[in-house]
Amino acid sequence: MKPLTSILNALPPTKIIDETIPVSQYTPLNLSVSNEELVAQKLDTSEDFEKYIFSYLKKNKAKVAFGGYIEGRSLYQRSTIFFNESKPERNIHIGLDLWTKAGTAVLAALDGKVHSFKNNIGLGDYGPTIILEHEVEKEKFYTLYGHLSLESIENLTIGDKFKKGDKIAALGNASVNGDYAPHVHFQIIHKIDDYWGDYPGVCNAKDLNFYIENCPDPNLLLKIT
Repeated sequence: MKPLTSILNALPPTKIIDETIPVSQYTPLNLSVSNEELVAQKLDTSEDFEKYIFSYLKKNKAKVAFGGYIEGRSLYQRSTIFFNESKPERNIHIGLDLWTKAGTAVLAALDGKVHSFKNNIGLGDYGPTIILEHEVEKEKFYTLYGHLSLESIENLTIGDKFKKGDKIAALGNASVNGDYAPHVHFQIIHKIDDYWGDYPGVCNAKDLNFYIENCPDPNLLLKIT
């Protein structure tokens, strides 16, 4: 059987946000601890961060900023979900983020069905989240879409089917999405175990090898670069 990464890499490119926005209007965004400009900004609130994102988009004449897979970030330190004395700090992002305006359509990456959904409430958490189940070449895997609007999960049912490119949701704003600037966290999950409507999107260094194996680079599907 082929490894999942080979299966994903062989598929044609897909989009997970507004089909009308061409990839030529995407721009990479570095949110890692190595971004000295970002560190200097001291973005303590979602409002500050949203201003930074949209200023960055304007500066780069783009509509979408993307990036973040296996990126070490300091922005999680404001949330006890990731940063507390009882557990190792989680600060390595294991999905890919697409940053753009609230209300933007979120699309199914591939044909699939709803595995689970949940409103993951809390500072720094996903907010409304949808997980789709897929099967390609007899290999089952999942895609996670986090930081959605509340309306995105109001009328969902487990098992609902979607075709590639169907609208499944919309981006939420800071009041519902875990207190972030609007974006979608997109993640591929090979083995989901018992998780339901949720799955770790940030890990610590000790567990990184496991998550690289179980959550391959989303750009294998999106092929933005």
